[in-house]
Amino acid sequence: MREPVLRYIREGDLLHAGDRLGAAVSGGADSVALLRILLELRAQLGIVLIVAHFNHQLRGEESDADERFVAELARHHDLPFFAGRDDVRQYAERGKLSLEHAARELRYLWLTQLARREKLDAIATGHTLDDQAETVLMKFLRGAGTRGLAGIHPILKRENVRIIRPLLETSRDEIEAYLQACEQPWREDRTNLDMQHTRNRIRHELLPLLERDYNPNLRELLSETAEVAVAEEDYWQRVAETFLDRWHKEPGRLLLYRFFCLPGGLLIEPVAMQRRVLKCFLESRGVATDFHHVELVRQCAVGKSPAVGLPGGWLASRKGDFLELTLTPDRAAEGIQRYEYFLRTPGNLLIPELNLTLQATVIAHEAAAKEPPRSLLRLVRFGAHLTVRNWRPGDRFRPAHSGSEEKLKRLFSEKHVPAEQRRLWPVVLHRRQIVWVRGFPVAHDFAWVPGSGDALRIEALPCECAPAATQPPRSVSK
Repeated sequence: MREPVLRYIREGDLLHAGDRLGAAVSGGADSVALLRILLELRAQLGIVLIVAHFNHQLRGEESDADERFVAELARHHDLPFFAGRDDVRQYAERGKLSLEHAARELRYLWLTQLARREKLDAIATGHTLDDQAETVLMKFLRGAGTRGLAGIHPILKRENVRIIRPLLETSRDEIEAYLQACEQPWREDRTNLDMQHTRNRIRHELLPLLERDYNPNLRELLSETAEVAVAEEDYWQRVAETFLDRWHKEPGRLLLYRFFCLPGGLLIEPVAMQRRVLKCFLESRGVATDFHHVELVRQCAVGKSPAVGLPGGWLASRKGDFLELTLTPDRAAEGIQRYEYFLRTPGNLLIPELNLTLQATVIAHEAAAKEPPRSLLRLVRFGAHLTVRNWRPGDRFRPAHSGSEEKLKRLFSEKHVPAEQRRLWPVVLHRRQIVWVRGFPVAHDFAWVPGSGDALRIEALPCECAPAATQPPRSVSK
């Protein structure tokens, strides 16, 4: 397997000489094979290798045994070992996520934090050709477009950290044969046999049936489809974003047609481009969409309907030469009473009630000392996300270097925050304690001090100045 994987890495420009690379190793066959192959290739690639393991705490002692197995594997090969853990089940219940989704979020969050802390250039995961085929088929069955058919990308960026998949052209059968040949054991995860999970049913039932009765080369075909879709998606996404940069000059307003000077706007573009741009436009406002919603908005844009309702209480309507996206009156009235969202750390969150984005940024401890005093929080104090909500009567807060905790209502009065703005004023909580309030120093007990590691900066940015939100709101309290 060594030569094909080396060729794939070089052709895809996944790694560069001098890179510090973290291998994400769960203990399963795929990730163990990834580590062993990278060990064989590290001299040729000129990389520095470490081992990273995230314990999802879903299988009790078995999960802990996986961690010990990976730690011993790293020790045997004289590699630095780093382990992280979190309660995935609790996180899934709190965020109303599937276990698979919650596990992926927490795992990648920890891996990117590790990469920043250890100054890694990239993280490698053990996704294989089989994983690619399963992903493409699963997304097709759920109604995916080109973006979904792109499946697992060979390289992507998360918070400026490269995530690479060197085994995407390697089958699971090849991996197990390789491990057996070098007498390398691995751990089996019994949840991979649980047929309650859609992916497992596709892996053990649907794909074998399709290969047996329709196309024995189906996995390779699906992988090739994903490779084509990746290139198509990357190109058209850049084109659509360039269009938005030119004609989306006001929050919530997209130019449909302009004739004077230089013709431009959405309606002179082909239908495929219209759909691309509208999807980008809606997602930039945090609106969850599918093909049906995008097409309804497009029909509104071309004048076949005056307005269309969208998920989350959004309303798209045509106003002259513009398409406008606003909250419905009922949703806006509800927002005045109460809103509540999750903010990833790090990450961005669109707050539609305020037309602003909260941005949580990790600041390396070396750079934190140069930031304004009392503006940063201690990153080590927080988990995967914080809660963002509007101010509520009775809220109490102790800004950094203040003598005692006070009611926020009194602090608002001292700072001359207008009464009509207080209802929607954003506050950020860790568990039940307020740690950040817009316009105030951070919380006294959570303020960053020299020697406390990396820091977290939270800032409110107007939507026209902020990057697109990295996630839609997870929960809204009615």
